[in-house]
Amino acid sequence: MANLKPQSQMYLEAFKQMPAIHSLDPQAVRDLFAMAPPVEVEFAPLAKVEDRLIPVADDTEINIRIYTPEGQGPFPMFVYYHGGGWVIGDLATADASCRMLANKTGRVVVSVDYRLAPEFKFPVPVDDSYAALQWVSEHAAELNGNASNIVVGGDSAGGNLAAVMCIKSRDEKGPAIAGQVLIYPVTDLSYDSGSYEEFKEGFGLDRDLMIWFGDYYIRNQDDAKHIHVAPLLAEDLSNLPPAYVLTAEADVLRDEGEAYAERLRQAGVRVETSREPGLIHGFFTNMAVFPEDIKGSIDKFATFLNEVDQKVSKV
Repeated sequence: MANLKPQSQMYLEAFKQMPAIHSLDPQAVRDLFAMAPPVEVEFAPLAKVEDRLIPVADDTEINIRIYTPEGQGPFPMFVYYHGGGWVIGDLATADASCRMLANKTGRVVVSVDYRLAPEFKFPVPVDDSYAALQWVSEHAAELNGNASNIVVGGDSAGGNLAAVMCIKSRDEKGPAIAGQVLIYPVTDLSYDSGSYEEFKEGFGLDRDLMIWFGDYYIRNQDDAKHIHVAPLLAEDLSNLPPAYVLTAEADVLRDEGEAYAERLRQAGVRVETSREPGLIHGFFTNMAVFPEDIKGSIDKFATFLNEVDQKVSKV
């Protein structure tokens, strides 16, 4: 059993006061989170934060939020996908973390409000995420960004989408991606790893809850094996961008995140990893409870992204 940090224990105590999420329908869960009182957190200073609507398929528009750091630019860019099991979450979910990410990495961060399941099952969230990546690449100059230095990243289901963007962009000769930052990503829907067994109940993201998310996301069991849902199952992971894969010690998703990092390594991709001791799933977007842990993680990402910058500048 993991030796949990005090802040993880505090978070779990609060989480246990809530109804079991997997016993509710998705809209009830969204309503439940929407009713939570706002929590005051300190925002990292930035030059500008702006919301925009961008076009995606079906003559639809989705929201993005653009975080511009202080300084001259043009800045390298970071396209961010929030977590929430493809079913819950929005731009507010990762807002404080995205602000800190832009501030500490000196990147224009573009957070993507992709459409959610079950109203929009796979592949819609993937397609929305890819449309946003293409839009950022095409409009980088007007965002004071550098289209030749775009990284993707995200947490949980967002980490899944970021990993999938790299595979999809490689296969479809889409926008060049300079790096990927995967924060406790979903990489498989088998729900049977060692960490799934060890942390299946009582650590926030229970096994039953992850199955609830996965079942709402996919249309059928064939989808569960699709590499745009389960990138761990991809036969070919070569020629993908360098990756930073961060996992939380007490998280059902830990082992599949680390397994994906190892698969990338075996395919010749440069990979850095860290397993955050005593932490649980969801810490990265909870600034009220985990500010120092988030800051520590972003410091690691910043070091990794500096190396990405150096590599891009040599091309």
